[in-house]
Formats: sequence, structure tokens, C-alpha cells
Amino acid sequence: MDKAVSPYYSIQIIALKEPPREPAFFTKVNVAFEYPCADGYVRYCVSQFNSKSEAQAQLSSIKALGYDQAFVVNTGKYNLEASVWSSNAAKEIDPNKIYTVQLSAFRFPVYLSHFKNLENVMEFRMKDKIFRYTIGKFLGSSAKEELQRIKSMGYKDAYLVEFDKYASFMIE
Repeated sequence: MDKAVSPYYSIQIIALKEPPREPAFFTKVNVAFEYPCADGYVRYCVSQFNSKSEAQAQLSSIKALGYDQAFVVNTGKYNLEASVWSSNAAKEIDPNKIYTVQLSAFRFPVYLSHFKNLENVMEFRMKDKIFRYTIGKFLGSSAKEELQRIKSMGYKDAYLVEFDKYASFMIE
């Protein structure tokens, strides 16, 4: 998530500075929302609730799954502005580096046809066992324009990443 959206109440199960070394940690939940925050932590939350009391009512069931450090949060209070995964508005783009536009990330692979109106989507399986999907290789001088073009096609959460950081994890 690059911004908190309503409903804001959720249950945070863990916060990490590094990608999870044990992806099995997440196997007891169907969906974990990633909130990359400005302080360098990525906060992982489950479920979304309209009120704090609704979240509190479900907290014990999440703790029973083994997430004993879980607690209720208001994700609207997370500072995502300067996070490492933000929209790149504040990030300096090196005109000499090659970038790719990340469309999304999933715990399990998806068919490339999932990405409507896009061809040549690239798939990466990173060390954290998360599948990331990107499109294109753009020199820094044109990368921001390509990002805006992709966002205008409906991929509002897309962002730029340096291609070299992903290259060795590409699935052919």
C-alpha cells in the first residue's frame, strides 16, 4: 500500500526493516497489507475494519493464529510520504540509470494476463519469495514520464525501481 485508504482500522502483525526472511510467517493469513513507512519499517497488517471496536473484537482470533504481538492500528496515521516505495515524487531519479515500473506484488504468482492493456510484463521472484511484476526498462531521463503513462492506464499504485536491483530475480 502506498497510501492508507478507508476503512483505516486494521491489525498489525509485524513491522520489519528488511524483507521477511521467513515467508512462512504469513501462511496463516489470506492477505497481508504492506505499508512501507517513512521510518524505514514495512508494517504488515491483516483485515480492514470500519471501527476500532470491530478490530478489537477480531484481535484475539489473530493472536490465536500465532501472531501474539498483534495489535489494533489506525493505518490512516501511518507516515508513508517518504517511504522507500512511495510514488517517487521525492526520490531523485538518476538520469543514467535504468528503471522499471513496478505494477504490483503478490505472495503467489499470477497470470500475466492479469495486467490488462499491457504487454511484455516482467515477473520477478525475489529473495523474500514475493512475486513482483514490472513493465519496461527506461532510462532515468524518461522514467517519470513512463510512470505517469502507466498510472494513467489505471495502475495508480505503480512506482519506479532500479532495474538492476531486480534483474537477477527475473523469471524467464
